Amino acid sequence: MIHEEDDPVTLADAPTRRLNMIEAINDALDIMLTRDPDVVIMGQDVGYFGGVFRATAGLQEKHGKTRVFDTPISECGIIGAAVGMGAYGLRPVPEIQFADYIYPGLDQLVSEAARLRYRSAAEFTSPMTVRTPFGGGIFGGQTHSQSPEALFAHVSGLKTVVPSTPYDAKGLLIAAIEDNDPVIFFEPKRIYNGPFDGYYDRPNTPWKSYDASEVPEGYYSIPLGKARIVREGEAMTVLAYGTMVHVVESVCREKGVNAEVIDLRTLVPLDIEAIEKSVRKTGKCLIVHEATRTAGFGAELSALVQERCFYHLEAPVQRVTGFDTPYPHSLEWAFFPGPIRIGEAIDTLMSE
Repeated sequence: MIHEEDDPVTLADAPTRRLNMIEAINDALDIMLTRDPDVVIMGQDVGYFGGVFRATAGLQEKHGKTRVFDTPISECGIIGAAVGMGAYGLRPVPEIQFADYIYPGLDQLVSEAARLRYRSAAEFTSPMTVRTPFGGGIFGGQTHSQSPEALFAHVSGLKTVVPSTPYDAKGLLIAAIEDNDPVIFFEPKRIYNGPFDGYYDRPNTPWKSYDASEVPEGYYSIPLGKARIVREGEAMTVLAYGTMVHVVESVCREKGVNAEVIDLRTLVPLDIEAIEKSVRKTGKCLIVHEATRTAGFGAELSALVQERCFYHLEAPVQRVTGFDTPYPHSLEWAFFPGPIRIGEAIDTLMSE
């Protein structure tokens, strides 16, 4: 077993391939299907078709219809069946086609999967990983673009993961599948095909899309609950996850701000030690996420920073988020936190 932090030399020397996030996820699933006969993949169109975003393409042909199989259009049924499979000893990886569709299965996740270990005194567990694309970026409107991560981060017993790079997507997904507790694995579909420079709130400004990045071949895992320092800095700490990591990094680079950007990677478990260490060093904190503002995960982050770093803060914690409105189809780019709004928040913090 190769772990990123435990054996960095081995991982650094491993051969790599250029993969986008979809390809990295497919690679992780292929590896786990091969390594563990208890891993099964299920969901709408994941089998013969290979998934609406092609994340499971080729896996049924390679591993068979009993390992990778289609389900009825019933999210409650998909999640409920996965809970039972996990209790029986399998490691199911159900795909919910869009995060917006997950709500019919919410009761199974909250009332069954999240509580199974506790209510059975650890006699049973629920080692399931629910993969689902989330967030905007494809003009999917109100039923294909939501970011409900805060709902799941609120539920004790669930783990919540959000990768931002192909490298992380592969390593975190492998770690999630190997975990003995239920994991909600949110995949930011805006960056399925690669990171970008984030300038989508500026009319007539082109944005760059990169098809792939270097991902080590073979098996490796990234421990859940360990954040990634995207860039080191002294001026302020910026907390982000998923798509917003790339937007924040672009803004800081363009403005020439010596900010420390932290990619949370996992919301639960949260690497609060990394956050606290950074904020105590910089004295300022900006939080950016795509989801709506009220009761978003940024509110929890803000409270934690205030509780743990109050006497080190030189300015109030700032948040830049989506708006408290139903998801706007035609105004999608305006809904996203972009360079203009993030830049204004950075300017405010720098002036205080």
